[in-house]
Amino acid sequence: MDLFQLRRYDTTVGREIAAGLTTFMTMAYIIFVNPLVLSGAGMDKNAVFIATCLGAGIVTILMGLIVNYPIALAPGMGLNAYFAVIASTHGGQMSWQTALGCVFISGIVFIILTVTKIRQLLVTAVPDSLKYAITVGIGLFITIIGFKIGGVMNMQYTGGTPLSLKPGDLIDNNSWLPGLSSLHSPATALTFIGLLITGLLMALRVPGAILIGIILTTLIGIPMGVTNVSSLQNATWWPNFSNVNFGKLDLAGVFHYGLISALFTFTFVELFDTFGTLVGTANKAGLLEGAEGERRLGRAMLVDACGVSIGALLGTSTITAFVESGSGIAAGGRTGLTATTVGVLFLLSLFLAPIAGIIPDAATAPALIMVGVLMMSAVRLIEWDNLALAIPAFFTIITMPLTYSISNGIAVGFTFFLLINAVLWLLRREHERIHWLMVIIVILAVWRYIWFV
Repeated sequence: MDLFQLRRYDTTVGREIAAGLTTFMTMAYIIFVNPLVLSGAGMDKNAVFIATCLGAGIVTILMGLIVNYPIALAPGMGLNAYFAVIASTHGGQMSWQTALGCVFISGIVFIILTVTKIRQLLVTAVPDSLKYAITVGIGLFITIIGFKIGGVMNMQYTGGTPLSLKPGDLIDNNSWLPGLSSLHSPATALTFIGLLITGLLMALRVPGAILIGIILTTLIGIPMGVTNVSSLQNATWWPNFSNVNFGKLDLAGVFHYGLISALFTFTFVELFDTFGTLVGTANKAGLLEGAEGERRLGRAMLVDACGVSIGALLGTSTITAFVESGSGIAAGGRTGLTATTVGVLFLLSLFLAPIAGIIPDAATAPALIMVGVLMMSAVRLIEWDNLALAIPAFFTIITMPLTYSISNGIAVGFTFFLLINAVLWLLRREHERIHWLMVIIVILAVWRYIWFV
């Protein structure tokens, strides 16, 4: 175990493995949720399940062996939702094959930005309050998706409006509470039951609360007629590789869609999410101190960047560091043995495909909504007393769910930040420093909306 330098970090094999189990329990929900989310783009659930397990397993093991970090990676929540919307079968901008091509190219861009250290510079150009606002906005965005797939809110695409709420049917045809579906629907009722169970488990700080919530809700759905277990009778527990999306990305379609617009669409959205999570979890483990800490962070960012393209080749959306890695760090994980343990468990999860196949939407919807709850916690870190930051942060947050677009929220928030602080600077009033890269980002955003939207 000298590979992981356990003595140097004052830890043991048992502690590292236990930390890995803890991290896996807290983030294993992704192997059930990711196929559901990406199925909205027309992707086969089993193919996404295999890509999720393989991608998370391989890239997390690479993080453990190459960087010796206790950080696990998997297809990111929020990023997969954004992928599904862009490639949605209900009016998306491109096919899922082209979207995978965009993700692959964005990974190559990440590698270049990481090696040249421009990636770090790009992130420092954005004020912390706006980074937190992006997290909060994505949380609201994910929550809406959870409400939708759980049958709690009726949503459909109409005309020029990307998302609209239609009055549901709570008791009879005379709807009295807009936006809510019928509670006579067992699936909708199960969603509420799942929300209560998962919420209570999280409030009690039970390790793996989200995963346990999915399992319990699925079991409760059996007598309710929502969970169909008939497929388990003739299930094959060996992974089914007959229908996978390995190498099915469409690079030619990326250039047809518009290379610059594609890069902006995915790279820009992915940039702040991946960097913030990686740095935040590494800092929590105390791994960023000194020159060596900076070098290791550079290697971690390189693995993270490679993971993006690896995930696209396997057939899933952006693979990134998971904030849930903090649970394993809190349990004592300090080395790559923790990450390697998580990676091996993801690979073993390939044999759980039949179970993943019976989990109903009503069981995974609460998980999405609760992830939204966790992401909302970042709202307290925004400097609300500083209106030069608070106003752009607010528009970043509110634009994402209202326009059903993460990139819209980022573009609007950043533009407001630049304009407000530029005017304050001209009036010689107190203002926030405007990094030159922020100006370029806003110009690219405005240019994209003029020419590509």
